[in-house]
Amino acid sequence: MAIALRGARIFTGETFLDGHAVLVEGARIVDVVPVERTGHARPIVLDGGLLAPGFIDVQVNGGGGALLNADPSVATVRTIATSHRRFGTVGLLPTIITDAPQVIARAVDSVSRAMAEGVPGILGIHIEGPFLDVLRKGAHAARFIREMDEADADQIAGFAALCPVMLTLAPNRVRPALVQRLTQAGVLVSLGHSDATYAEARQALDAGARSVTHLYNAMSQMTGREPGLVGAALAHAESYVGIIADGHHVHVAALKVALTAKSPSRIMLITDAMPTAAGGPDSFELQGRTVKRSMGRLSLADGTLAGSDLTMDTAVRYCIENLGLELAEVLRMASLNPASFLRRADELGRIAPGYLASMVLLGEDLQVKATWIDGQ
Repeated sequence: MAIALRGARIFTGETFLDGHAVLVEGARIVDVVPVERTGHARPIVLDGGLLAPGFIDVQVNGGGGALLNADPSVATVRTIATSHRRFGTVGLLPTIITDAPQVIARAVDSVSRAMAEGVPGILGIHIEGPFLDVLRKGAHAARFIREMDEADADQIAGFAALCPVMLTLAPNRVRPALVQRLTQAGVLVSLGHSDATYAEARQALDAGARSVTHLYNAMSQMTGREPGLVGAALAHAESYVGIIADGHHVHVAALKVALTAKSPSRIMLITDAMPTAAGGPDSFELQGRTVKRSMGRLSLADGTLAGSDLTMDTAVRYCIENLGLELAEVLRMASLNPASFLRRADELGRIAPGYLASMVLLGEDLQVKATWIDGQ
């Protein structure tokens, strides 16, 4: 029997509706109709607020005390998804950063098994490294960073046959021919942790790279005569960019520049969350190094940023409060845009007939009150 979610304002991904209900049957949305047309559907009355497409985060290293690199297991994947769900995230890519080959392979296997077991909210895996530029390594361990060879490309393509794969690589350390090969295998190639020139970045984008990982952070910056990876990202109309909107990673003025230069439909909010996020502890171990949380900032002993303490709902509120954007635009940056990047915009990122019933209920203060994943 269908249920009718009513009593809240609805944001469909395109427009706001009052006096309407969302009809859900099983995992999917049947229709969005005026409340008087819900028929025999069982009513679930929501106490006000805004019902919106649930948040989708393509870069989640950890949460709730769990870290994929530390324990690349199905249990860790489940903990990360469950922890972030409380903050509105209904779909995510657990992220494994640069590590030993066997650790990365275990993470892929665990994410694939988690999806097969129906762990709610798992949409694939993000492999961030190890094919990066040591000059822009950030918190990635230099001892694991290496160049990609043909066998590596074959392995990553094989991973993509197991589950959806997003791969962050440095375009100045990976040949465009390998980028093209990966994209043809279905890998979502993203550029990051790189001191690439504008020309090198453009070659990778032209070869099929689809996005740029945490724009501005750990990459060559834009100058007048050498636009670097930042300039390539902003000038390339079709590519997506992820931004960490937490007040620590990127200056608010730089975020406004990106929003001016780039179509808002190509900007994705990401968390780059670590174990401290979503109810985790104040510190954790990352490959033998201690990362501590102080005033919302995560850093190594030398001050290097090491991921974030962010959740998606906090990122949404930050953008509303600091960037002067309309709520609809910010909600798309947190839902429809990443769904489009993942090539899932036909069933995620909107509240519309045929779409998965993966939604978030927000209060007037944009705090999360409830979530649904696939109707549950």
